[in-house]
Amino acid sequence: MSTENEGNAVPPAPSAPPVPMASPAASPQGPAPEGNAPTAPLPPVHHEATAASAADHGPAHQPGPAPDGSWPPPPPATPAYVDGGSGGAGTGWGSAYQQPAPKPRGGRGGLVAAVLVAALVAGGLGGGLGYTLAKDRDDRGSTTVSASDSGATQVKRAPGTIANVAAKALPSTVTIQAESTNGEGGTGTGFVFDTQGHIVTNNHVVADAVDGGKLTATFPDGKKYDAEIVGHAQGYDVAVIKLKNAPSDLKPLALGDSDKVAVGDETIAIGAPFGLSNTVTTGIISAKDRPVASSDGSSTSKASYMSALQTDASINPGNSGGPLLDASGAVIGINSAIQSTGSGGFGTGQSGSIGLGFAIPINQAKYVAQQLIKTGKPVYARIGASVSLQDSSDGAQITDQGTGGAAAVEAGGPADKAGLKPGDVITKLDDHVIDSGPTLIGEIWTHKPNDKVTVTYKRGGQEHTVELTLGSRVGDN
Repeated sequence: MSTENEGNAVPPAPSAPPVPMASPAASPQGPAPEGNAPTAPLPPVHHEATAASAADHGPAHQPGPAPDGSWPPPPPATPAYVDGGSGGAGTGWGSAYQQPAPKPRGGRGGLVAAVLVAALVAGGLGGGLGYTLAKDRDDRGSTTVSASDSGATQVKRAPGTIANVAAKALPSTVTIQAESTNGEGGTGTGFVFDTQGHIVTNNHVVADAVDGGKLTATFPDGKKYDAEIVGHAQGYDVAVIKLKNAPSDLKPLALGDSDKVAVGDETIAIGAPFGLSNTVTTGIISAKDRPVASSDGSSTSKASYMSALQTDASINPGNSGGPLLDASGAVIGINSAIQSTGSGGFGTGQSGSIGLGFAIPINQAKYVAQQLIKTGKPVYARIGASVSLQDSSDGAQITDQGTGGAAAVEAGGPADKAGLKPGDVITKLDDHVIDSGPTLIGEIWTHKPNDKVTVTYKRGGQEHTVELTLGSRVGDN
């Protein structure tokens, strides 16, 4: 399988060190809603959630396009794909879904991160992967050595080994194939969420099948099931599908606590990189709370944001939607994006892992999945104010005006009640430093509506602190 979302050139990340770019970066996202925007893929560029090569010190905060609280946010300035996508130049995030012949994939966006630019890692099945069997014509022939039955064949693995964890988790992961009504599609991964047949994955993995397309989920034992979309959240990049005629012996993966994850903890990723289903890779948690913004790069693009878990476990196109496990086998995140630097291998023209992968924290994904199963629609926390998405390292500035001439601070909304005004620069949300608009959005979305948060902001050079209660918005529209 091969495919990786591509994105537009993205401006340097305010808080990330400059990193040489191997290919065009994704372009800056257009104004986004108050704190409402989704996650997307990234072109091969800067590190971390595609840490855009950020200037150590950007210019004084300038009010940029006014992303307000409306949905969807304005489209990216210049849609462009990175790495040539899966099907070659001009193709979308997923490589052709080959069955049996590759079909060019539709344009599904690239992750564009304001602070990090990462590429979504959902891929087309098959890809350009292959192998050649070479026959040894050496007259000397070859020698085969066999291990005795009393040796390697009697290996016993302790409960805490990676092999043991993988053996228990693999039967509850699936390879998802999504195909639109016009035959375009891609491949990703998902995992069993409950015994009723609900599977959790990324929104961008199933996006092609949203309007009457076809979905199938294949387990490691080869059993394949048709599936239907229960609900999808573009802003969070989370989706839930349900197996038709689900088996009665499904075993949901145990969910961990992503808030308790620490840098250095072991990680295990399961997915179908480049079409190689049931692949297991390992690494550690490299960082927490990485702000990643994404978009599919199309003219009608909507943005997505996450405060991601960063891991160096090898994640490639096709791993999207798969579980990121801790050492005990509990799910701590959903693999969603990678940072890459050059065109990839296996003849696909796609970039692969360079040790910078990003996952949606499971605490957030669990809440979203439960809402989708309950109502079919996502629920987003909001502050009711438009913030600039321009490059910055100073904070998230409330713009002078919202999108379409709307007020930058919604009358009677949470920000208004807390006394926030246009021009205020938000620098902290609770104890999290806010260095830009996208970072603020990602942090807001880690909360639930009605949560009380403490906002630190600057006005006229003076710092102020205020508590506000987050509001809510239902649906992506």
